[in-house]
Amino acid sequence: MRLWQKLWLLFTVIWVVVSALNAFTIIAFSEGAEQEKAIRPIVIGIVVPVVLYAVGFLWEKLRKKPGA
Repeated sequence: MRLWQKLWLLFTVIWVVVSALNAFTIIAFSEGAEQEKAIRPIVIGIVVPVVLYAVGFLWEKLRKKPGA
């Protein structure tokens, strides 16, 4: 596993935990229609790590020397 993948994994774990805590806090302390505000942290908690992995993967592919 490459260094950027290890750092990405660490970032992802922290990001998902904080995002989940944020969403669960919104759900726990709001009522009715206000609970729909929890959708945004959940979506962001999934999308950001995926985008960052794609950026890291593309960066690695672009920097790789031909024939190496």
